[in-house]
Amino acid sequence: MRVEYTVCGEEAMDTLGQSLASLFTELKSVHFNGDLGMGKTTLVRGVLKGFDYLGPVKSPTYTIVEPYEIESKTVYHFDLYRLMDPEELEYMGIRDYFQDTSLCLVEWPDKGDGVLPNADLIIDIAFLKDGRLVSIEANSLVGETALNKFNSL
Repeated sequence: MRVEYTVCGEEAMDTLGQSLASLFTELKSVHFNGDLGMGKTTLVRGVLKGFDYLGPVKSPTYTIVEPYEIESKTVYHFDLYRLMDPEELEYMGIRDYFQDTSLCLVEWPDKGDGVLPNADLIIDIAFLKDGRLVSIEANSLVGETALNKFNSL
């Protein structure tokens, strides 16, 4: 299953992220694809706001991962842009992050091919003349269930 949204502006991307937070509650992993400047981090920031996180949300471009404590789970925001080899993820203990009590939001997942677990949802963000096209595709049974539930709201 795949759904698409046209988003115009940073505020609209943030708002979409906030509305998607309810979709993410049962998921373990979401992958975000898109060129530089497409709004991946802005969308993640919105998701965290949707989870009632009020602190700053920065891109983990240099740290690779930023943790956020949200109620009974931890949200890990990964940015793999600077990763040179997927094996680097093994050295940082990547598998320890993907637990039942965590949600992993991964920007630039292609940099971790072969090491990252499969995503429940894959979000692609593409340039449009007047904004962005945000495509959300279910990539697991739990992802499809969540996306169907979200679409019926």
